[in-house]
Amino acid sequence: MRKLVIIFFLGAFFISCSRITEKKTEASEPDFSNHLTQEEIAGGKMTPEILWKFSRIGGLQVSPDRNTIVFSMTKYDYKTNKSITNLYSLSVNGGDLALVTDMPGFHPRWTHNGEKIGFLSGESGTVQLWEVGSYGGFPTQVTIIEGGINSFEYAPAGDKIYYLKDVKMDPTPQEIYPDLPDVNVRIIDDLMYRHWNHWEDYAYSHIFVADYNEGSVGEGKDILEGEPYDTPLSPYFDDSEICWSPDGNFIAYTCKKLKGVDYAVSTNSDIYLYSIKDESTINITEGMPGYDKYPVFSPDGNLIAFQSMATPGYEADKDRLFIHNLETGDKSYLTSDFDQNVSSLNWKDDGTGLYFISGTHATYQLYEIDVNTGKIRQITNGDFNYTQLIPAGESLIGAKMTMSMATEIFSIDQKNGAETQLSFVNKEIYDHIEMGKVEKRWVKTTDKKDMLVWVIYPPGFDPEKKYPALLYCQGGPQSAVSQFFSYRWNFQMMAANDYIVVAPNRRGLPTFGQEWNEQISGDYGGQNMKDYLSAIDELKKEPYIDENRLGAVGASYGGFSVFWLAGHHDKRFKAFISHCGIYNFISMYAATDEIFFVNYDYGGPYWEQNNKTAKKSYATSPHKFVWNWDTPILIITGANDLRIPYTESLQAFNAAKLRGIPARLLFFPDETHFILKPQNSILWQREFFSWLDTYLK
Repeated sequence: MRKLVIIFFLGAFFISCSRITEKKTEASEPDFSNHLTQEEIAGGKMTPEILWKFSRIGGLQVSPDRNTIVFSMTKYDYKTNKSITNLYSLSVNGGDLALVTDMPGFHPRWTHNGEKIGFLSGESGTVQLWEVGSYGGFPTQVTIIEGGINSFEYAPAGDKIYYLKDVKMDPTPQEIYPDLPDVNVRIIDDLMYRHWNHWEDYAYSHIFVADYNEGSVGEGKDILEGEPYDTPLSPYFDDSEICWSPDGNFIAYTCKKLKGVDYAVSTNSDIYLYSIKDESTINITEGMPGYDKYPVFSPDGNLIAFQSMATPGYEADKDRLFIHNLETGDKSYLTSDFDQNVSSLNWKDDGTGLYFISGTHATYQLYEIDVNTGKIRQITNGDFNYTQLIPAGESLIGAKMTMSMATEIFSIDQKNGAETQLSFVNKEIYDHIEMGKVEKRWVKTTDKKDMLVWVIYPPGFDPEKKYPALLYCQGGPQSAVSQFFSYRWNFQMMAANDYIVVAPNRRGLPTFGQEWNEQISGDYGGQNMKDYLSAIDELKKEPYIDENRLGAVGASYGGFSVFWLAGHHDKRFKAFISHCGIYNFISMYAATDEIFFVNYDYGGPYWEQNNKTAKKSYATSPHKFVWNWDTPILIITGANDLRIPYTESLQAFNAAKLRGIPARLLFFPDETHFILKPQNSILWQREFFSWLDTYLK
């Protein structure tokens, strides 16, 4: 099912037919441990194979008594291309991890009294709700729902449950033409027939509410019955966009109740309030034209906090904090004087304020706000990213990462921000590999602004040596070059291959205020490209960087950036790598899915001849400068990338070859905008560094 966040590949284990024996061959059973081989230990540096041994933490939940954390952890075995996700528990005071159950599962949730843990398990199309005791034990199946479910949440009182299920509503070609059962065609009359990485499947994600009693779930009622809309929103289907009221009488949910062209050109999602008692629904954000998402009820149920964007069609607008009063209908904009976004909203127990995450200077920190005064206080400070937070009495529980550390669980003192690391799931790896130094630099741009640039040095860096350097071009386009730990664009991997990485927070990236973030729209080939060059020109002055061995790499908007730089770099670079980049603005506009994105960022469609912003944008399309290309380029794409269709990369590769430029194309038939399968990812890394080593070493 396309709407499951995690799909389990339980797969059969095969016995070698060359031996008649009960013993399995070494290759038959996946190895999900993160133990390093003696060769990897001796190497002492990050490799693609080691990167796939990292255990990946997610889905933190704190028990009702605030004593225990339950979370999912995914492990991979790249040799078999398999993964497994299990549930673990951990005391909020730290200590050893405990496996909750041997059964694979994800999306853990505590029952209202903390006596059980519910979770999802099963293969695509068969996923059901299971429960296990909070101290472990044998799990029992709670739901038997045809087609499976995609998510669930217990009501606070423990008497009801909601679950998400795909509801087929649109007719298939076989249903329209029943005498042609083997026909293979899509009949399309409107836009949004495909989105990011999936084609429409004639079904919609709906919320079902059912009675719940000690592990028994009654018949569910579809609260969007007859409505051809998804909730949560496609393509991420993030169930944080749905919540129960404290008394269990209401469900607040996010939905974009638009179809076709209207859906494709708009970001207007709203928050709806559904009454369990009278089955009525009201729109509490009507008239707010941008994204409205992530409703969270106050402890007394009188207020709903939510995130809201003001500008229609602008997906990277400021994420504002609003409070809606359910009794009066009044709304308060709490962060009007706060030039930062908000996310991960959590109410304080007494309802006087909220905790949230916000980005500042390419990091993501924890904050609190007083709802009466609007006063904001930053709780944490440092070069790291918090990606999740949960209040737990006097402490906050958070998921934290850095460029040198995959996600781990931390406890944070609410008063002074003091941190205590609770989990150490990848200690085995960190004990045996050396990470490169990460340095923060400030570089002057051509318009005399200060730009933060991360510089990542190779392990064992020797300032007396000369190193090749990579300019990293960020995607998004409005996504900060923050302290993220990536499982593909991993800076420590690049550094481990003896490259110095130069990663600028160019114009058009958040965490530096809205003016800095917004500058890029309508100016793709403008100031942000100058920012890239300012960063690499400043760093190449260092005696340890060889200015004759520079490369530029990037994905998505970063891939576009590489295509653009290829026609404008004045021979700075000796190698390029572009992953899923935009090559031709006209074909991109005509083939992409979310038309609101190109409308806002390009300024409009290419046929509006009197639109000055659009004319300026299309004039800077990389394909118009291909005659300046003179540098070897590796181009990568996935067949199922519907955001930036793979034909953009094919056009660029064909043009490079026709012009006699050394070029290679990596085309992944079963990947999307992202390379997610272990062996595909390892090949990606090998080709990535093979290309760079060929032209920069």
